[in-house]
Amino acid sequence: MTALPTSIDAVETLLAGQGYVASRALATVVFLSLKLGRPLFLEGEAGTGKTEIAKTLATALGRRLIRLQCYEGLDAASAVAEWNFAAQMIAIRTAEGTGDRDALQTELFTEDYLIERPLLAAMRPQPGGAPVLLIDELDRTDEPFEAFLLEALSDFQVTIPELGTIKAPEPPIVILTSNRTREVHDALKRRCLYHWVDYPTFDRELEILHSRAPEAQAQLSREVVAFVQKLRREDLFKRPGVAETIDWAKCLLALDVIALSPEVISDTLGAILKYQDDIQKLQGSEAKRLLDEVKRELVPA
Repeated sequence: MTALPTSIDAVETLLAGQGYVASRALATVVFLSLKLGRPLFLEGEAGTGKTEIAKTLATALGRRLIRLQCYEGLDAASAVAEWNFAAQMIAIRTAEGTGDRDALQTELFTEDYLIERPLLAAMRPQPGGAPVLLIDELDRTDEPFEAFLLEALSDFQVTIPELGTIKAPEPPIVILTSNRTREVHDALKRRCLYHWVDYPTFDRELEILHSRAPEAQAQLSREVVAFVQKLRREDLFKRPGVAETIDWAKCLLALDVIALSPEVISDTLGAILKYQDDIQKLQGSEAKRLLDEVKRELVPA
């Protein structure tokens, strides 16, 4: 287990050691979250590295990563714990066969029959220290679930009616993410430190690409980043994120591409654009137009 960083510079170094290139503002809010023990709420477009920051922190600090993937209809039982009804039914039938039903009444709702889910797991002691709890894509859930989370994020505890309240001996490192498909309630945001994760600048995205795909030649990397940044200014249904930039570069490397061309772009658009309407817009002359702009603007490395 690695000790928590003691400065913003130490956070940048810690993350960079795992290949995560963080802006100074993001490193600052991560440091404050760790220092103050406050949940960190990261909001921004998909593919900008919000989820990755939790994974990177867990790896860098040697902590267990516990991920709660949010979805529509997620409820407390699915997030905290559920009873193993199949095992309970077997126990009931066994007790009926032996006539020992009185003892069974006190045993059915014990830890032995509990199926632990992410929020409860995050409140348990961990061998490597407090875990990193990632509550991913919170905007996919509904307001009742947000209200339920208030207890967990305010007091770092969860309540199971049959067992009572279970409080974390050491608060987990909590990171929540949202792609802002809807607004998250202010009551939840107030319990967190907030940071908007934007698309990176050209230089920072180039640095990220060098970190994640170091085998790519400098000129190809510059063309890839410049082209993706051009795409983000187009009228697209879904703009590509940093994750798509990295994926595209790796696809080009797998094809032994050393420079972008309209033909290569056309053949590999599925690595950066995920909707057919967007792909059709970039077919043919449009891709050539953007590539020509990129080549004119780029100064040879």
